[in-house]
Amino acid sequence: MQGAIARVCMVVAAAILNHPLLFPQENSTLPEQDEELISRMREHEEMLVKEQARLEEELSQLESKQEESSKEGYSWYFWSAVSFVIFFTIEMCRVDIADTDVRPVEDEDMFSESGSVTPRMMVLDKDLLSNFCDKCTYTSAHENWRVREFVEGFADDLLESLRSVCDREADMEVWDFVGIGSMFESWKVCKPLMCDLLVPFSPPDPHSFQFQLWCSSSSDVPPDMQGCGKIKVTKENEEGCLCGSANLGEDMLCLLHSRNDVTKVDRSPEELLCSRNTPFLAKDQVMKWFQISVTKAWGRISHKYDFEVTFRNLDAAGALKIRFRSGKVIVMNIIPVVQLEDTDAYFVSHFPSDCESPADPYWPLSFAVYERNLLKYYAKRLPQHSCHLHCLQIVTFLHRKQTGLTGKSALTNYHFKTALLHLLLSKNSSSWGYENMEHRLRDVLCFMQKSLQEKRLHHALIGNSKVPKHAQVPEMIRTAEPVNLLRSLVLQTDLYAATVRHFQEMLRNANVLIQEYTPQLSNGFLHHSRDESL
Repeated sequence: MQGAIARVCMVVAAAILNHPLLFPQENSTLPEQDEELISRMREHEEMLVKEQARLEEELSQLESKQEESSKEGYSWYFWSAVSFVIFFTIEMCRVDIADTDVRPVEDEDMFSESGSVTPRMMVLDKDLLSNFCDKCTYTSAHENWRVREFVEGFADDLLESLRSVCDREADMEVWDFVGIGSMFESWKVCKPLMCDLLVPFSPPDPHSFQFQLWCSSSSDVPPDMQGCGKIKVTKENEEGCLCGSANLGEDMLCLLHSRNDVTKVDRSPEELLCSRNTPFLAKDQVMKWFQISVTKAWGRISHKYDFEVTFRNLDAAGALKIRFRSGKVIVMNIIPVVQLEDTDAYFVSHFPSDCESPADPYWPLSFAVYERNLLKYYAKRLPQHSCHLHCLQIVTFLHRKQTGLTGKSALTNYHFKTALLHLLLSKNSSSWGYENMEHRLRDVLCFMQKSLQEKRLHHALIGNSKVPKHAQVPEMIRTAEPVNLLRSLVLQTDLYAATVRHFQEMLRNANVLIQEYTPQLSNGFLHHSRDESL
């Protein structure tokens, strides 16, 4: 079409330029009888007229074809738009279905590298898994209750001694501990036995804590600190009384306070365990204070016990190792925490499984109490002798053994526990029977492999509408944006590659590791030849 228009323009221009009337007869002396010149001009004019007529006919034909093609083009655009809407609707429905039924086991290979292993390719012997779980159950039933009873009694005694060491007027006030983690959720399998205890504390009067969560509208917490918050130490003003801020003289008597009442003294941020020149509570200061206090407290009661207590990690307050004369070892993590208002969520100074903790003044928020209650909630609704805790025991055992072979990675037991909680929230309760253990185990591993591929594993409770109301998770947490627990893998390519290799090796070695740990069956009795060594 554009070419035809250009040709028409050229013909018209040529006709105009060659028309005899274009230029006036300025030379009147030109002989008008020059018939040869006139005849040539007429021939040229007739040729231009014919060419113009031919081009006009060609243009009319092109215009008719253009109208037909435009009609067809509009039809093509219409059906393209309809097809786009249909495919978009199908894609949205597919995403909704994927959210409803979390990552099925039938997913294909998640890693494109040659030689990669998927949970579907694993060789899992049902009898071997059953024997493994029998041993786990045997160990839990015969040891966990005794260890928990001892730890709870010892922790009560140690914290009472710690309170006597602290200055009640000037120091932090320590409350009773809260038991969390695998020992209190009955899925601990590896040695040494470990107990995690949260120890809440509060500031001395008249000070209090104010909280700034990452999910609040006025929060200035950076995006890489999702799941964290800041704790501000504030002082409550005593309205209507000037005795604490003015010099009234010795003869003046305050009607609100007796002579025996001691006026509260303003304390520096360092004394209140804050970061330098800020009103925000510092984890480093808290851990230093707590470690010194625990050391003094143990010194007061050590004569009552016939075992040795040492600090396992000087960078983690309350990381204790108890060694008996028999050689048996029990590990305790007494973690100083701050309770979030009147909830069961706690700001923790550090997580026992984490190598690194966020820098001050950001405190990670733990929902371990809600997770423990959620597991209890499902334990009452799942089939008798359900396999959910056995699956968690197996995957955490494999992870620990593989860590001993190839070193640490970005994965922790908490990531596997999060995967299990997501599956519990998504699958029918009837599918967790003991006879389905092999399938559910593959589900957990598939979920984790898919999460590694996407570098995304959302927290099980934050921003998850599937959490039942019986869990009593605070509304501000239920409605918050989901938090990605694998966010660190997005930018750290070396760490991501090492984590993927760790997981792949764990899948390859799974059957051998389980077989190594599983006792041999002889005449129906279990022989625990490796029980104490692990």
